Amino acid sequence: MSQPLVSVIVPTKNSSRTLADCLASINNQYYKHIELIVVDNFSDDDTAKVAKKYTKQFYAQGPERSTQRNFGVTMASGKYIAIIDSDMNLSKNVIKECVEEMKADDKLVGIIIPEESFGEGFWAQCKKLERSFYIGVPYMEAARFFKKSDFLDVNGYDEKMISGEDWDLSQRISEKGPYSRSKSIIYHDEGHISLLKTLKKKSYYAKIFARYAKESRNREHASQQTSLVGRYALFFQHPVKLFRNPILGIGMLFMKTSEFAFGGISYLIAKNRD
Repeated sequence: MSQPLVSVIVPTKNSSRTLADCLASINNQYYKHIELIVVDNFSDDDTAKVAKKYTKQFYAQGPERSTQRNFGVTMASGKYIAIIDSDMNLSKNVIKECVEEMKADDKLVGIIIPEESFGEGFWAQCKKLERSFYIGVPYMEAARFFKKSDFLDVNGYDEKMISGEDWDLSQRISEKGPYSRSKSIIYHDEGHISLLKTLKKKSYYAKIFARYAKESRNREHASQQTSLVGRYALFFQHPVKLFRNPILGIGMLFMKTSEFAFGGISYLIAKNRD
C-alpha cells in the first residue's frame, strides 16, 4: 500500500541557531514519504544557507508567519500537512503516528502534538515547567497536523492575525470534525531566556491579541487563556509537580504573573487605541 505524502512546512526568520536541528529531526523521521518546505521571511543571517542543506524547496515570503505558512501550503503536494516552527525538534515517530491516526479514522480533521520545552538557564526551566501543565488542556493546545483539503477549505491561517493564529485555525477546522492527540512529542527549543526578554515578547503579542479574541468562535477560549485566576487554578491542581522544586515553582509563578501584568497592560492600551 502506497504511503500518502506529508508536506512539512517550516516558516523561518533569522532562525539559523535552531534550524539545523529542526530540519534534521524532520528528515530523520521514521516515516519517509515527506516533502520539506521552508518559507523564509527575508532573513539576514545564515537561515537560507542552513535550509538549503536540507531541502530544495526554499522560498522567500512575508511579512508574517501566517502568510509564510499559507504560501507553503500552496506549494505543497502532500495529502497531509504539518506546520512546524523553526525552533522545534520532532521525536522520530511524530509523522508516522499522525499519518496512522488519520488513516485509521476518516472523521479526524487534525492531530494535536504535545510539546515539551527545553532551554538554558533558570527562566527556561521555569518555562518548561509552565508548559508541562498545558498538555491535554483543550484551550491551551492547537493542532499542527491536518488534511491539506481541510486546511484549504477554511482558507488557512488568518493572515491579519499574528497572535493566537494557531488556536484560531484549530477552532475553524474543528467545525469540520474531531481532533486526536499523538503520544509522540515535539521538543520546543526555548534557548536562553531572560525575564526581560519573555516580558517584551508577551507585551508584543498581547498588543495584537485583540483580533483573535474578538472573533466569536474564539471568545470562550480567549477568556480562559487570558484569565490569571484560571491559570493559577490549573497550576495548583497539581501541587506536587508545581512545588517538587520549590524555587522553580515559585519562579514560574512569578514569571507567569509578570507576563500577565505586562501583557494585560499592553492589551488594554492597544484595545483602547483601536
